[in-house]
Parts: sequence; C-alpha cells; structure tokens
Amino acid sequence: MRRILLAVFVVLFAGMVVVPGLAQGAPPQGGADQPYTVEYYYKCQWGHQAEFLQLFLKNHYPLLKKIQATGRILSVKLETPANHTSEELRWDYRVTIRYKNSTVATTGNPDEEAFIKELWPDQAAYLKEEQRRFEILLGHIDLPVTDITPK
Repeated sequence: MRRILLAVFVVLFAGMVVVPGLAQGAPPQGGADQPYTVEYYYKCQWGHQAEFLQLFLKNHYPLLKKIQATGRILSVKLETPANHTSEELRWDYRVTIRYKNSTVATTGNPDEEAFIKELWPDQAAYLKEEQRRFEILLGHIDLPVTDITPK
C-alpha cells in the first residue's frame, strides 16, 4: 500500500514539475506575435561557478548574440544573485532571454548549427568545453515568465 501511495505522489509531483504553469495557475504570455521571455537558471557545483561562467561566456554567449543579430532574440541579460540562499534554493546565474515571439522561443533555429561551426571552427575543442560546462552543472531550469505589471 505504501508503494502505491508513493507512486501516486511521485506521479502527481512529476506532473507539477513538468507542467509548472498548470500547477501555479500562471497567466499566459502575450499574443502569438508578441515578445516571449524565458529565464534560464543555472546551479553549479560549489567552487566551479567561475569556470562555468568562463565557459558560458566563451561558448554560449557569442551564439546568443549571433542569434540576437538575426532578430530571433530581442535581448539577453546575465545576472548573478547579490546574496546567498539555502542550498536547495540556490542558483548561481540567471540568463533572461526575450525572444521575438513564442514560436521562435519554442522551435529549433535552423541556422544554429551553421552559426556554431562558424563561431568555433575547432569543433573538437568546442564540444569538449561544452561537455565540461554541463559536467559542472548541478541544475538548469527554463522558466517562461509573463510581465503582469499594470500599464
């Protein structure tokens, strides 16, 4: 009986995590052709925050800026918290990306592979560094957000 209750709890909890908008009753983002904002939170292994940031700035940020130059991304902002929190709430970096619209934000970029090869001709080194960036990452959350500030 305990296993059945545990299984039910796990399924319910997974549903809340997989579909956070439903669990929280979050308001929808703007219309189909309105800007769409996503906050990306990164939590690194202790002592590896600087290494993660260095690799992010070297191997991912230039790609975001290249995509921004095409108009798919409207803005990119990188932030780190000024104070610390408990370990379970801790995040080290937040990257807020404002996309042209929800379609652009939720579909693959057909030019991305070409951009990566153009920006990093040494693909072996690029892939090795990207693998390292994700090895030192403890957690990553993608959180679409809606501005509900009154006009």
